[in-house]
Amino acid sequence: MKRLALLRLLFAALAAVTMTSALAQSYPTKPVRVIIPFPPGGTLDALGRALAQKLSDQMGQQFVVENKPGGNGIIGADAVAKAPADGYTLLFNASTFATAPMTMKQVPYGVVADFTPIALVAKAPLSVAIAKDLPVTDIKSLIAYAKSKNGNATFAVGSIGSAGHLATELLKRAGGIEYTVVPYKGTAPAFQDLLGGRIDGFIDPILGSLAYHKAGQLRVVAVTSATRTPNLPDVPTVAETIPGFEFYSWYGLWGPAKLPEDIRVRLNAEVNKALASDMREKFTTQGLLLTPGTIDDFVRFQRDDMARAQKIITEGNIRVE
Repeated sequence: MKRLALLRLLFAALAAVTMTSALAQSYPTKPVRVIIPFPPGGTLDALGRALAQKLSDQMGQQFVVENKPGGNGIIGADAVAKAPADGYTLLFNASTFATAPMTMKQVPYGVVADFTPIALVAKAPLSVAIAKDLPVTDIKSLIAYAKSKNGNATFAVGSIGSAGHLATELLKRAGGIEYTVVPYKGTAPAFQDLLGGRIDGFIDPILGSLAYHKAGQLRVVAVTSATRTPNLPDVPTVAETIPGFEFYSWYGLWGPAKLPEDIRVRLNAEVNKALASDMREKFTTQGLLLTPGTIDDFVRFQRDDMARAQKIITEGNIRVE
């Protein structure tokens, strides 16, 4: 009797594995929602829509982007956290998804507990942009300028806890300087004041400052990537002055917690295939570094980035009021 019961358990387990594998092979059998928790427009939306179109073409079902803004990305992310873990509701988001909750009193989900990482899609180096009339041409002269102002030099941040905010705080500490951080409601008004000379500097993904830099309306004095970027080959990295400095905004794809592993693996492979397509050339010119890799690569990257962000946020006492 015991042997018969054991055999039944083994057959049941085998059947479950076979059924799961078959589901993954046939997935998707209906349209997939890809929630972007911010309004249309901007790099996050453009990259997410391009990826969704590639996945639609490759997998034979529509991956439909749904912009669900509100609460600094919380409303859209929470909708994914509460969705069935069947692969038909996914989240495409930027690194603020993982770091902004560290600055808030309460968030209705846990980034690690309530989501399944699928793929790291791209990293975005940031640019250190300076008002064009300042006597600053590189990181060395920026440090000298900030020290001469005794903490009164001003740097914009587009939103509290954003990648640009964390990079601004990191540069302050790494460069041994003090300056005044001025928060704005978005990048557009920050750039307006930088162009008008009402603010001294602004650190944000390269795409935002690229056209202004090329038109001579502001000066990009450094980028935060480990190596120089193809679209600004003459602009040095911060690390060329401060060894070891490296910082990125980044973009990824997640599902709800307990997403079946076979579906997760399938999606990761399809994302990697999409990133090897003409997407690479298109988005490289916009300052993005597309990053195909394994699920484990993404899990490690997210873990390490969150640990570093938590340190910056804690030491800088960065909080959303």
